[in-house]
Amino acid sequence: MRRGSGVTEENSVNGILVVLSGPSGVGKTALSDRVIAMGDYVRAITATTRSPRDGEKNGVDYHFLDRSAFEVRIGEKGFLEYAEVHGNLYGSPRQDIEKQQEAARAVLLLIDVQGAENLRRHDVDALHVFLEPPSLEELQRRLANRGDETEQEIKLRLENALAELKHKDRYDHCVVNSDLGRATDQLIGIIEAEWQRRNG
Repeated sequence: MRRGSGVTEENSVNGILVVLSGPSGVGKTALSDRVIAMGDYVRAITATTRSPRDGEKNGVDYHFLDRSAFEVRIGEKGFLEYAEVHGNLYGSPRQDIEKQQEAARAVLLLIDVQGAENLRRHDVDALHVFLEPPSLEELQRRLANRGDETEQEIKLRLENALAELKHKDRYDHCVVNSDLGRATDQLIGIIEAEWQRRNG
């Protein structure tokens, strides 16, 4: 879970900021990739101090930074929100997200429940969607299939998942990711309904 969290100034542009949260391994990246392929949506590229996983590319999956460079950006108020998760720092680059919102219908921001709570506390205008697994057993299977974590790490992520699931009622919408196609349709429907509500 996150520690030492903080939030900087709220953005003030018109695109919808869609906060997508859920336990590690629930499929946030896969879902956001499918949604982005279907419309005028983009994914915010967050920054992290963790090491890249196999196949991840800097500037595409994350902005990979060392801890000192990350801390400099914190000092410069360069993050919309930032926090420490499982010993690594994660943050949402404020300027990048604002630019994306100027150009796209919606920007998907994939962050954990504590990051979402930081945004709420500071009145950042966003649509909050919680992505939940069909069961903890399925979540465990997905985490194991990643193949890059130890049994102890998987156990920790499942414990965190139980804690995160207790926050789902704080979200505007919940989507169960039992079927990626169905979850994609649901999330697009939620975004488009919010777009219509805001823009008539």
